[in-house]
Amino acid sequence: MTTSAPYELGPMPARSRMRQLDELLVRAPVERIFRLAKRVDEWPQHLSHYNYVTFRERRADGGGLVEMSADRPFGALNWPTWWLSEMSVSESAPAVRFRHVGGITTGMDVEWTFEPVTEGQRQLTHVRILHLWDGPRWPVIAPFAATKVIGPVFVHGIAQRTLAGLARAAEAAARA
Repeated sequence: MTTSAPYELGPMPARSRMRQLDELLVRAPVERIFRLAKRVDEWPQHLSHYNYVTFRERRADGGGLVEMSADRPFGALNWPTWWLSEMSVSESAPAVRFRHVGGITTGMDVEWTFEPVTEGQRQLTHVRILHLWDGPRWPVIAPFAATKVIGPVFVHGIAQRTLAGLARAAEAAARA
């Protein structure tokens, strides 16, 4: 049993150079998509672009220190990426928060939020993934790298695939 206190990542930063928002209306209830999203170590089972997700340390809320690797496809080629994050899970919100503490995106803050939506008799979920970051610690080119390359090309490319893949898994379970 894990007894370490959850990471206290606090609110998302008020300002950052890079702001990348990915969102999708998922045709499944909040509980189903939230369960898939917070079980990050199971993501490679649902997401072909994820190479691995490994907890280095687990915390009492289901979060912990998590190492992730995913590919960013460019046509027939895959560009491998890697990062290390502190992760916290809020059951009451519900939300999942990450702060990147290793890799090129060190310092990036990420928040997944889940808002219930009713469409007739169906329970849907509006899922938002927000990435905020000031960029890498590179002299002179950090703002350009963060806002013109890493955010819109890599972060967005991986986040939209992740969200779409988890949505497919949640929607398939909702139909079953």
